[in-house]
Amino acid sequence: MADDRIKKGLALANSMFGEVGGAKRFEAATDFTRPLNDFAVGTCFGEVWQRPGLDHKTRSMLTIAMLTALGQQPQLRVHVRGALSNGVTKEEIREILVHAIIYCGLPKAVDAFTTAAEVLDTKPA
Repeated sequence: MADDRIKKGLALANSMFGEVGGAKRFEAATDFTRPLNDFAVGTCFGEVWQRPGLDHKTRSMLTIAMLTALGQQPQLRVHVRGALSNGVTKEEIREILVHAIIYCGLPKAVDAFTTAAEVLDTKPA
């Protein structure tokens, strides 16, 4: 794990998703899944999420919107949790999803609201 991008990526993933979604998931990679983990941690969280143009809160908000548009509920669930860690409020998440009704369509927004509600209702205080 000498790659600086992976170190930065793991630090961010740990802060957003906890060790279970960060370091422990990375360590659990197999020979088969390692290329995906290296790319996700190193490129996504170690490089793109580290760029100076947007803060982590804004990137989380954009990620929620994009995952809603794509209908990617499992990833949306993970990133709603991460968004909370990055300072996005429950109210801001709701407004992103209300906005998605218009631009992504009602069925995708309904799915996203359902997924987000599951996370927000179970998130410890």
